[in-house]
Order: sequence, then C-alpha cells, then structure tokens
Amino acid sequence: MNFFLPEDNLARAVPEETKIISLAAQPYPDGYRLRVNLEVTPFQKRPYIEVTLSDSNGDEAASTSIVEPLSWNLEFTMHIRGELNNPYTLSARLYYPDGPSNDPLIYSFDVRPSTAAQDDTDQGEPEA
Repeated sequence: MNFFLPEDNLARAVPEETKIISLAAQPYPDGYRLRVNLEVTPFQKRPYIEVTLSDSNGDEAASTSIVEPLSWNLEFTMHIRGELNNPYTLSARLYYPDGPSNDPLIYSFDVRPSTAAQDDTDQGEPEA
C-alpha cells in the first residue's frame, strides 16, 4: 500500500532495520495519566507497536496498540488504572505481522502526583 511521503530525502529503513530509537514517559501532575514519547527510525513499511505499562507487582496498569503509524515521532497519553504502585515499567515492542520483530525497549520510573493536583481533586464539583 502506497501512502504520501514528503520529499525530505530521508533514508528510510527496511523492516529488518526498523527499530525504536527512544522511549520516554512523563507523568501528569494528577498521577493517573502518562505522556509517552516514542521515536522510531524512519521506515519504508509502517510497523506495529505494542506499549504496555506494568506496576511494581508486574500487573498491567495500561496498554495500547499502534497499527501502522504514519509518523516516526509519536506522542500519546496513557491512563493508569488502579491505585499507584511504584515503580512502573513501560515496555514498547516494534514488530511486523509477517516478521521481523524487535526486543522490547524498557523505561522505568516512579509516579508522584503533585499536591496541587490532589487538592484540586479533593474539592469535588462546584455547587450550582
């Protein structure tokens, strides 16, 4: 399947050489959302990406699947389920349905909600 590619003269990797270059996460002040930044080598064929967030017990706190992204710089928000249980591990794996597949890239961090965000949630809804 062909899709529009700008005339930028970038060298695009074949599936065997396509990989995740960087993975980072920044918790939002509320402590229950996570901004994820993921960078992939420029690709010729669009990959699939599985992202999983696990807590300290190894339980899944969030997950997402990205099917054939149009860009190699991705930013998205994940919502953390359940009570906070530090430290968290973010795992991202790039693959193609017909092969090849890469080992997951891992990023570990703690989530520390800010007290200002907690104070805002404790106030409840304003009265009419």
